[in-house]
Formats: sequence, structure tokens, C-alpha cells
Amino acid sequence: MSFELNTPVNVARQEGVVLFISLIVLVAMSLAGIALMRSVDTATMVTGNLAMKQSSVHSSQLAIAEAAQWLSANSAGSGLYSSSPGAGYFASAPQTEPDWFQASTWDGGQVAAANGGARDAAGNKIRYVIHRLCTESDAAHNGTGGSGVPNQCARYFPTESTAGGSMKAGAETFLGKPEIFYRLTVRVDGPRGTVTIAQVNLLIPT
Repeated sequence: MSFELNTPVNVARQEGVVLFISLIVLVAMSLAGIALMRSVDTATMVTGNLAMKQSSVHSSQLAIAEAAQWLSANSAGSGLYSSSPGAGYFASAPQTEPDWFQASTWDGGQVAAANGGARDAAGNKIRYVIHRLCTESDAAHNGTGGSGVPNQCARYFPTESTAGGSMKAGAETFLGKPEIFYRLTVRVDGPRGTVTIAQVNLLIPT
């Protein structure tokens, strides 16, 4: 006598869950890789821009030294009484302060482009302009302009204590030869669109 036992067998169906999770992980890793690449590119660009900015600052310092040398070489006699736009020099301060970041200010606008806008080895375009901080042109610091108006200049009088005179207590102090303030403005345009504006005041003996 035989018996047949029919037992139902449950077969698990493949739902594709592992494949779905794998695709999600793959997409997440791809996005992370893209973000990392963009971060590296941004860091490289920022580093390059900082290097360009430092280069333009260095170029502005060289321009300051060159302009100071020009002032010293032309300070004898009445060499600085009159303007010399070709050299970027003006014997009086501007009545209205120019917008130094405006390109038209330097391209034949309110001030002439000094030294031709020469470029250095790093590709920086350097321009500068010098203003004697006086109200009148074509006049000494203690003279009068063409309109008869007395010239008023920003000046400094060194005393004996700073010029090598007596340091004795109670000794009479004498004013030395006056020194005139000159304002130098430098603009450096870098190859990546960086713009550096530097301003310094220089004291030159009369």
C-alpha cells in the first residue's frame, strides 16, 4: 500500500532589489566624483587667480619705485611746477576725484595713460599718474597761479630735530626746507581680468 504526499513548495521570486540598490550607489558615487572634480578645478582656478593678483601687486610696487625716481630726477628748480601729461604728471590735484576703477579714466579720459600702458614679463598692463597736491599749476608751492590765486599745497616742514639740528632742551627749533606731497596712483590690469589700484603719497623737497 503506497501513499503519495503532495507538499506545495514556495519558490522565492527575484524582485531585483540588489540591482536597484547597486544603481543607486553607482549614481551616488558618480555624483561624488563629479563634485570632487569641480572642487579641484575651482581650487586650481582660485590659486591661479591669487598668483595673478600677487603678480599685479608686485608690478604696482615696481611702478611706485619708478615714479618716485622720476619725481626725484625732475624736482630740481621748477621742474615740477608744470604738468607733463606724457609722463603721467599733473602739477595740481584734480578738482573731482576720478573713478580709478573706470577704464575710461585711464584711456585718455580724465587723466592721461602714463608710460604707454606698458606690459611686464607677466603680462600685466601698468599705468600710473602723479598729482602734485596743490591747487594751482605753473606755480611754486608759495607762489600764485595764472589767475592770480595763491597756490595752496599739502606740505611738510621738517624741523631741526628731524633734520640733524640741536637736541638740547629748550633750544630754538628752526623749520627746514619744505617738502611737498605728491600722490601716485597706479593701475595694473592682469591677464585674467584682475585689476589692482594702489595709491601712495610721496614727500619731495622743493
